[in-house]
Amino acid sequence: MSGSGAPDAWAARATSAGPAGADAADRSATEPGGGAGRAASGGGAGRVAAGGGAERVASGGGAGRAADGGGAERVASASRADGPGPGFAGWLALREPADAAARAADLVEPVRRRLASAPRVVVHDLGSGTGSMGRWLAPRLPGPQHWIMYDRDADLLERAAAGMVTAAGGVACTVETRQRDITRLPPGDLAGASLITASALLDMFTADELDRVVAACAGAGCPVLMTLSVIGQVELTPPDPLDAVVAAAFNAHQRRTVDGRTLLGPDAVDAAVEAFRRYGMRVVVRPSPWRLGAGQADLAAEWFRGWVGAAGERRPELTGQVAAYASGRLADAAAGRLGVTVGHSDLLAGWE
Repeated sequence: MSGSGAPDAWAARATSAGPAGADAADRSATEPGGGAGRAASGGGAGRVAAGGGAERVASGGGAGRAADGGGAERVASASRADGPGPGFAGWLALREPADAAARAADLVEPVRRRLASAPRVVVHDLGSGTGSMGRWLAPRLPGPQHWIMYDRDADLLERAAAGMVTAAGGVACTVETRQRDITRLPPGDLAGASLITASALLDMFTADELDRVVAACAGAGCPVLMTLSVIGQVELTPPDPLDAVVAAAFNAHQRRTVDGRTLLGPDAVDAAVEAFRRYGMRVVVRPSPWRLGAGQADLAAEWFRGWVGAAGERRPELTGQVAAYASGRLADAAAGRLGVTVGHSDLLAGWE
């Protein structure tokens, strides 16, 4: 971050591509080699915006869905000149500590009991990104372990494999990768799984896509742990009257229809619970909010840019009103005054 009070130059997913670029990013969430990976790695919409200030944020030229706290961040987060790394991988690195702190660790204990006698734990991680779920969860599971990581982006899978822990609790931990559209997994892809995991993913699905993923998971006959799904709840401190207006616009943006795909957005957790129960699987849900303060000022500011940018895409008439609001909020973040709580839920199914 620049450290200044006003919005600085930042990576705008839709800078050159406009709304069409955002839609392409959403499609690529389930398409191997799709557009979001290219945009996020610096081409097209991934270029750093040279100015535009709060007006660019408020009108949707921001990170869009790149920084909402849940699966939407997986879509695209273009590179920042002063960020932790290039493109979407840089965004994932920025958020990883907050993700680790937020996940409901108590959901791991019933999984550990289920897997305690397994001679080898095989984990299939859907939508792995750079592998943060594996780095968080592997040390908490018995071993030896073998992780199979799925993503549509080959570069992210390469990073995930390179960054995975090689030992967990003193036992070996191996990894392989599979470039897939996880909503259309081939028959047998999840065969032999001891556990299926996903993180920050569910809200990108349509109802039909979610049903296919749940069906594949249920067919594997093992526990399923899905963490950090956004639920449409955001609290900022100090409060501002525009917080609720922006939150409503952002939630509407998450539920939008893209090329005939109506996204579940913050309704995804409830839909997933219902879907797993249709297969006779017991489900438990726990809160897993991000709680960001002065120690996470960079993440809070980057998240805010994406949140308010997506709201502006949905309601461009808010541009003038939200510009001053964005400047004030980013000034608060730079000064360590901004507190952000982003609601998520973690879900565990089929552990019994």
